[in-house]
Amino acid sequence: MPPHFIDGEPHTHHDRPKRVRQPGEPLRIGVGGPVGSGKTALVAALCRQLRDEISLAVLTNDIYTTEDADFLRRHAVLPDERIAAVQTGGCPHTAIRDDITANLDAIDDLIAGNPGLDLILVESGGDNLTATFSSGLIDVQIFVVDVAGGDKVPRKGGPGVTFSDLLVINKTDLAPLVGADLDVMRRDSTTVRGDRPFVLISLTDDPAATPVLQWVREQLRVPVSSGE
Repeated sequence: MPPHFIDGEPHTHHDRPKRVRQPGEPLRIGVGGPVGSGKTALVAALCRQLRDEISLAVLTNDIYTTEDADFLRRHAVLPDERIAAVQTGGCPHTAIRDDITANLDAIDDLIAGNPGLDLILVESGGDNLTATFSSGLIDVQIFVVDVAGGDKVPRKGGPGVTFSDLLVINKTDLAPLVGADLDVMRRDSTTVRGDRPFVLISLTDDPAATPVLQWVREQLRVPVSSGE
């Protein structure tokens, strides 16, 4: 993976220290990405596929509304008590990266109200390519972009594109309509991400988001350290 440059000097990003997940705690997966990339639709798809297998909940972030949470409730992807919302009052990344207190409090409330949770999906409000989650908030993160932004998006990089645990390139069915070359997006994703995984999906063609679903199931199977 090529180095980044800060003040003209090469800089290699090292993996962020991971949150120490305790036995019995639910896995926390962050879902971030630009406005309109399909984060909420992806979260809804995952909920529909997993709700009969495991116990899960969703926490959304919006600036001034609870629109994403309301969308999930309207579509009945989970019972209402398993869906919570944070109104960030500012740029969405501030509540998932800079001051995560409101999200941590909301997670505590979800856990208290739904004993035995296996998974909490934490969706960021729509932001730009600089958005990323604090490692104190989530265990692993998904970053969602879509082909409508152009096939240049992966090579633009940014922490979400480059260092997320899974990059999702969404809405591949739109590629012919917007002139996006999926092979270019695959090539550039490989270049900027190295051996970190990425997938291309279309929720129109595959409403189950099968590659992402498989990845989430893999994360759920990762053993939790006892801390001993």
